Amino acid sequence: MSEAIVTLKKGGGRTLKSGGLWIYDNEIESAAGDFINGDIVTVRDFDGYPMGRGFMNTNSKIRIRMMTRKKEQKINQDFIKMRVRNAWEYRKKTVDTSSCRVIFGEADWLPGLVIDKFSDVLVVQSLALGIDRFKEEIISDLKECLAEDGIRIRGVYERSDAKVRKQEGLELKKSFLGPEFDTKVEISENGVRYLVDVKDGQKTGFFLDQKYNRKAIQPLCRNGKVLDCFTHTGSFALNAGIAGAGSVLGVDASQLAVRQAEENAALNGLSDRVKFACADVFELLPELERRGETYDVVILDPPAFTKSRNSVKNAVKGYREINLRAMKLVKDGGYLATCSCSHFMDAELFAKTIHQAADHVHRRLRQVEFRTQAPDHPILWAAEESYYLKFYIFQVCQER
Repeated sequence: MSEAIVTLKKGGGRTLKSGGLWIYDNEIESAAGDFINGDIVTVRDFDGYPMGRGFMNTNSKIRIRMMTRKKEQKINQDFIKMRVRNAWEYRKKTVDTSSCRVIFGEADWLPGLVIDKFSDVLVVQSLALGIDRFKEEIISDLKECLAEDGIRIRGVYERSDAKVRKQEGLELKKSFLGPEFDTKVEISENGVRYLVDVKDGQKTGFFLDQKYNRKAIQPLCRNGKVLDCFTHTGSFALNAGIAGAGSVLGVDASQLAVRQAEENAALNGLSDRVKFACADVFELLPELERRGETYDVVILDPPAFTKSRNSVKNAVKGYREINLRAMKLVKDGGYLATCSCSHFMDAELFAKTIHQAADHVHRRLRQVEFRTQAPDHPILWAAEESYYLKFYIFQVCQER
């Protein structure tokens, strides 16, 4: 059976034409031929010019996710193997691969799929119907690539439990793909050991995207008093501790996360200097200010305050509030590390919000550095959703 042919409206496919991979439902003029959701289709511009091939799903506003821009390219076993091998070869050249994101969806031209490697375990998150069909083949190809480098994968766990799957007409899934194994996996990063809960931890179990940002704060924390807000399982706090901080307090609203953070502190022999508390950061920061507490380093690593354009205004208020509160707790000449992980909070708006917070509390900020996500989460230009993490380090000075 020949592939269905999808024709774009005149002026449609703007994201695609600028280098992205998505075609939206309102950009399509017609679809000729038989297909079922998840099938590969051929895409043509309004004038018949070939645009490439991708998989289609009428349940989703992202109607087509492109797999190739080459009209003659077959989406077969060799093609999938080539995409997987390219993704792994890229990681080998750019990051510490002991634990890393091996496949990052659209940025690796495998749209809708995320695979994280935690030591000898893979965690898979499939978010689109079309890529779901290739999932087992991709995992097999990846295992083969890793084996060539002497890496044996002992288990694979699927964490396809993100709500966005419902927009694709897919059920949420959490299960072993293959034999069962202990889902508490020990990894090492920047000299810090962690127990990663790949079954019940947030998203795929651990936030690998901050790997080098965590390392960047280490020199600032030596002998200092450090406050780590939204600590999750303690990653920034433990990097401060391993670097020689005098005392560290990590704070998170989740009691489960705090327990896991305490386990990680014990694993690294840091329980005497790195402590954790379960509290709402928005309530705790003003309380610490009232008590006269100050810190050499304050770290803000909040969850995404906005997951849509409609809630950006409220997100700005949240980011402004925690940043101004944090600045008031930093000793004169101390440091603030602050970030946003929402791609809807773009870099310009985030910088403006931090500037407003500093003006409000009469602090001067001297920028130490600006960073983004680790290279195993590559930013594909024209695919704006792939650029989401903005990370600043500032020296905070009181106005004189």
